[in-house]
Amino acid sequence: MLTTEPNLTRPDDTYARLIASHDGLTEAESHAFNARLILILMNHIGEDAVLAEALAQARRPA
Repeated sequence: MLTTEPNLTRPDDTYARLIASHDGLTEAESHAFNARLILILMNHIGEDAVLAEALAQARRPA
């Protein structure tokens, strides 16, 4: 089951680290970085049902 409730121990620090990791990247490099990060995290999760649910939720408007 996909965890949708806030679950980050330090959300502000995590967000700041994510934004900082894009510093100095072109738009194309930033998109490639995001794709690599997503694939790394998907591999870490590993559960097909969880990944399918996450992909479906990501398609929904915020």
